[in-house]
Amino acid sequence: MAHALVGTGGAREPRLGRAVGTAVPAVGGVVLLLPDGAPVSERRPSPLARAAVLPLARRLARAGRGDGLVAHVVRYRTHGWNGTDARLAADARWTVSEVVRRYGDVPVCLAGHGMGGRAALRAAGHTAVSCVLALAPWLPEDDMAAQPEPVRQLVGRQVLIAHGTNDARTDPELSYRLAERVKKANRDTCRFEVHSDGHALRQHHDEVLALAADFVRGALFGHPYARPVADALAAPPPLGLRMPLAAGFGRPARRARR
Repeated sequence: MAHALVGTGGAREPRLGRAVGTAVPAVGGVVLLLPDGAPVSERRPSPLARAAVLPLARRLARAGRGDGLVAHVVRYRTHGWNGTDARLAADARWTVSEVVRRYGDVPVCLAGHGMGGRAALRAAGHTAVSCVLALAPWLPEDDMAAQPEPVRQLVGRQVLIAHGTNDARTDPELSYRLAERVKKANRDTCRFEVHSDGHALRQHHDEVLALAADFVRGALFGHPYARPVADALAAPPPLGLRMPLAAGFGRPARRARR
């Protein structure tokens, strides 16, 4: 049952949102896109944050259409994480349950950006979740957190984190430290560094989308990973957690001229 929030603008509930892209004949898996948010806010979710994850939703839906992949952009109750409420994570868990109610026993990927990346990592304990994609996840400073970010919920899931090295909003070193802790509990964890890119990952946008599509198709449907992803998952720290995302990742190799 949806949990309502009474606050600014009246009662609100999380929503699964309309499926993105072309309908599939049979649903084989679902990816939930979790937009960015704010540490504290009772305002309505940001339309700009939702728009920012739509290109990723469309790319994943297109790449996974042959496997029956359906993509939804989650609509939170509010824009804020709001401390111990961890509201965005709670909304993410609710939408996974809604996926199960609507589509049945299908594997689910949680894919989030910024604060949505934190929500994806935190909500991964739902039994339907098989993989997590966290892009530039917002994480609290170690000395500000009441307790460390939990990692046990990620055991048994495929996890990929990607972070721009020039991110001025969410410290990439914090996602590296979290990835170290996750890797100790779960071998199926890797992290890519997008060199010279910022929080929005615009400079290497195409490569990030290609990386996301490769990971989600592999984690949800068992397709072979591209060599860099397979290497990152197999490599011990720090190599597998500081894997550089190569320029041109996902582009077809050019044939040599005769």
